[in-house]
Amino acid sequence: MKLYLPIALAVACIVLVVSLVMTKRGDDAQHESDASAIDDFSNRLDTAQIQIASCEGTIRVFSNSFDESRSASLTFSNQLIETQSTVASRMEQITNLNGQVAELKSENQTLGQSLMDLTNRMTIQIDNLTSRLATTQTNLDQITIGCVLLEDRFRRDVAERVVAERKLNNLSELQAQMKYLQNNPTKEISAEGIFAGLDIVVKSNVFYVSSPD
Repeated sequence: MKLYLPIALAVACIVLVVSLVMTKRGDDAQHESDASAIDDFSNRLDTAQIQIASCEGTIRVFSNSFDESRSASLTFSNQLIETQSTVASRMEQITNLNGQVAELKSENQTLGQSLMDLTNRMTIQIDNLTSRLATTQTNLDQITIGCVLLEDRFRRDVAERVVAERKLNNLSELQAQMKYLQNNPTKEISAEGIFAGLDIVVKSNVFYVSSPD
């Protein structure tokens, strides 16, 4: 009985030592694994810090670009507002000009109609004047012809009168004419007879030479 107890203790000690050795190896392996994980995490952390620093630089650049873009956007917005105001002003001016153009077109149409009416009236008046002028010219031509014929007849009458006066101043010719009248008595001489002999028509409103002879 006494012999089994030291053996049992020795076995228990061996088991305990083995257990401690296994535990120690397990702890060492776990420590190495943890150390490796820590190193990997540290490397990842360094990489992450580098990436964060790069991102921070990118963010700063983006922030600056954003500020510049916002400033440009504000400038563009102000320019857009000014442009819209200018466009509105120009549209109002165009509307006013369109109204003026419409009024001018209406006035032009009215003036064109008035000009057409005036042209028609002037054409009618010119036609009337032309017709009257033609009639007047015809009458004037007739009067001129009559005056020429009358002047010719007058000159012939003057010549005949001169011849008659010369005959009256010649005693022999006068005696011969008196003898001719005694042997050949003539009818009573009237104004109509005188004008008939002169080939002249004389009325209250008409006077013309009836024959070119």
